Amino acid sequence: MSEVVRKDFTNAPLCLSGRGVAKIFGMGNNKTTAVDYVDFDFHEGEFVSIVGESGSGKTTLSKMLLGLLNPSDGEILFQGKPRDISTGRKRKEYWKGIQAIFQDPFSSFNTFQKIDTVLLDCINMRGGRNLPKEKKIEMMTEACSFVNLKFAELTNKYPFELSGGQMQRLMIARIFLLRPKILLADEPTSMVDACSRATILDMLLNLRDETGMTVIFITHDIGLAYYISDTVYIMEHGKFVEFGKADEVIINPKAEYTKRLISDVPKIHEEWDLSTVDLLNA
Repeated sequence: MSEVVRKDFTNAPLCLSGRGVAKIFGMGNNKTTAVDYVDFDFHEGEFVSIVGESGSGKTTLSKMLLGLLNPSDGEILFQGKPRDISTGRKRKEYWKGIQAIFQDPFSSFNTFQKIDTVLLDCINMRGGRNLPKEKKIEMMTEACSFVNLKFAELTNKYPFELSGGQMQRLMIARIFLLRPKILLADEPTSMVDACSRATILDMLLNLRDETGMTVIFITHDIGLAYYISDTVYIMEHGKFVEFGKADEVIINPKAEYTKRLISDVPKIHEEWDLSTVDLLNA
């Protein structure tokens, strides 16, 4: 991966904020607080990572950010104003500004839609329905080239004919065409090999630099978060136990949970501590 140049977004305009955002499932003794009254500020052009283990609440939070779940309490603001997704029309308008890449590329595409249709839908969503056919092909070719794919080799194919890594890159090509203000990437590298992982992360960084979009990266891997992020939020049991500039959070962690996440990252130049591993039942 190329070296990331971190920027200070403290004074940049806000694109997505939350105040007292909570998600509670169930009632009474069966009540579970998945997201526990959190506050957050994500700025324009910022690369933010939300880091936590399974069950920490990060995926539930991401679904609320996307408008797929309604908060039980609190308020989410989009571009400084209270978000209104109360009708289908308003929700679609909101989705023009925020899009997502998920960890499972195989479930992210319609099996019966050819790649041409997938990309043309993106052009139509951005108001390009009446563009000449040649211009649409040019745009699709450019989007595929951005992620190191050749449109001429993809045309008339279905997504399932591609590898997992190619499908992930195709999802990024979609974002290149849609150009939303915010991209939410939920564990987008967890199902690809190390080489493809580095390639996809570089593409996300290049996409941010080229379009100025905010990237919210959801991950359990604090090492990845450190290398690509301007800002890091650490989430445990539905709460942000620590957040700040990546260097401050990872190099000088204050929360015990953050310290444990960092200690769990293997370091090849140090002897690994296997004292807590049950080797007989591993």
